[in-house]
Amino acid sequence: MNQIDLNGHVAVVTGGAQGIGQAVVERFAASGATVEIWDLDGDLAAETARAIGGSVTARGVDVTDAEAVEAAAKAVEAALGPVDILVTAAGIAGPNTQTWNYPIADWQKIMRINVDGTFHCCRALVPSMIAQGYGRIVTVASVAGKEGNPNASAYSASKAAVIGLTKSLGKELAGYDIAVNTITPAAARTRIFDQMTEEHVNFMLAKIPRGRFVETRELAAMIAWLASAENSFTTGAVFDASGGRATY
Repeated sequence: MNQIDLNGHVAVVTGGAQGIGQAVVERFAASGATVEIWDLDGDLAAETARAIGGSVTARGVDVTDAEAVEAAAKAVEAALGPVDILVTAAGIAGPNTQTWNYPIADWQKIMRINVDGTFHCCRALVPSMIAQGYGRIVTVASVAGKEGNPNASAYSASKAAVIGLTKSLGKELAGYDIAVNTITPAAARTRIFDQMTEEHVNFMLAKIPRGRFVETRELAAMIAWLASAENSFTTGAVFDASGGRATY
């Protein structure tokens, strides 16, 4: 594992109790960062924090609740100091069905978590980064946000929105030493697969030239660099991690 220097930095990772978020927390902790997990499942987040150890704490946070996110931002900064790294890994996939049959409640839930949740966290933590004159934000989108997966219109649309939000925010903060970037991974074999049909899982695998799903540690390695001081120029950009599926 290449060494990324995150010593002295305070990071918040949403959805950090499992999957991609957990891999990011592990990588950040190994890189010297103080990390707080924000996850809807506060008990699982606490369990993950204990298992990783070091300077990792946990907090139960519903990212769809703007007031709860604002309160969590104030609490973490009071406990750990100003947050200068944010990774938004919280997200859900939702059911697989045609757009015209998509349940409205599921569509709305996906948008609230994937899009509104990302917006709420950025909105709550960016002012502190501006005050510090430094920050790194990495949002987790998906190759589905680039290409639009059939029978996954809500997820695809939500991740396209995350890409657009990241580009806008990156431009708004370009005058500061604050980098805002997104990654667009192919599917990783995490518990999010439990929300998908086997047919959809096989469809996604067939689209990846590498012939396998991405591993969460591979995504964590990319995110760790994007969250480091070395990433001092690139902002508002989309970093592909799709195993050759999307080359644009």
